[in-house]
Amino acid sequence: MSRIGKKPVKIVNIKGKLGEMSIKIHPNMKVEQQGDEFVVTRPDDSKENKSLHGLTRALIQNIVKGVSEGFTKQLDIVGVGYKAEAKGEAVLFNLGYSHPIYFFPPTGIKLEVVTPTQVRVSGYDKELVGMVAAKIRSFKKPEPYKGKGVKYSTEKIIRKAGKTAGK
Repeated sequence: MSRIGKKPVKIVNIKGKLGEMSIKIHPNMKVEQQGDEFVVTRPDDSKENKSLHGLTRALIQNIVKGVSEGFTKQLDIVGVGYKAEAKGEAVLFNLGYSHPIYFFPPTGIKLEVVTPTQVRVSGYDKELVGMVAAKIRSFKKPEPYKGKGVKYSTEKIIRKAGKTAGK
């Protein structure tokens, strides 16, 4: 039996201070409320049901944590002249292209420009926060020679040595 799937999920409040979320449960999985916890059970030990068991429990846990605490991802902008600035709801990125990039976040996502070289993506949906952060990073991925671009604050860029002079 899945060790993660056996763990009960504490209910903080599915309608939390940050929003309200719901999830579709696979028909094979059975979710029962026992007091202030959700317990996920599976019908048998088939390979599909084993993988769905832990997945279902993890998705429920993410929803509970999201509506009560929320999720954040920090992005760093590295490079001379590279910066971000808030323009109303949108964020304007100058990343060395001939044009600026305006990014409007989807509903439920809050973009905060901490400094001109740091952007914080926050929201109650873990999947959406990750997708928005990945989209912003895709505007200018960090390159291995000078490390210029948009990177996650926890990301380590593996640097390469440049060309060496001829003779």
